[in-house]
Amino acid sequence: MTDVNVNKELKIKEKQEVATPAEQTRPGAIFAPHVDIFENDNHLTVLADLPGVTTDKLNIDLRDNVLTLVGDVSPYEGPDEKDLSIEYEVGRYYRQFTLSEVIDQSRIEAQLKDGVLRLTLPKVEKAKPRSITVSAE
Repeated sequence: MTDVNVNKELKIKEKQEVATPAEQTRPGAIFAPHVDIFENDNHLTVLADLPGVTTDKLNIDLRDNVLTLVGDVSPYEGPDEKDLSIEYEVGRYYRQFTLSEVIDQSRIEAQLKDGVLRLTLPKVEKAKPRSITVSAE
């Protein structure tokens, strides 16, 4: 999962609308959340930026080795308020990841805090590196 050619420079990207592979059944923009992925010997960690998404508007689905994130952001104005200036776009966040056999899918955990989703993807035992002791005869 580690790419030695990854650019380490800080890049700020605007929220980008994604092209959907199929027709939408509901109106509105669809965005790909920005993600950071980290790895250690025991697990992968995925951090996804989902500003405005609450736990009741977040759906994480795993089927056929594909992990799908869908989060909806509703408009912030109240029913008796009128828009004067809107800079924050609302819509739906959508992102998919294909998981390999290295991930123990039954132990995946998710936490949403302050607009950041943290997914912990534990590795299966056989995928963890280990040291082999050499004995002298």
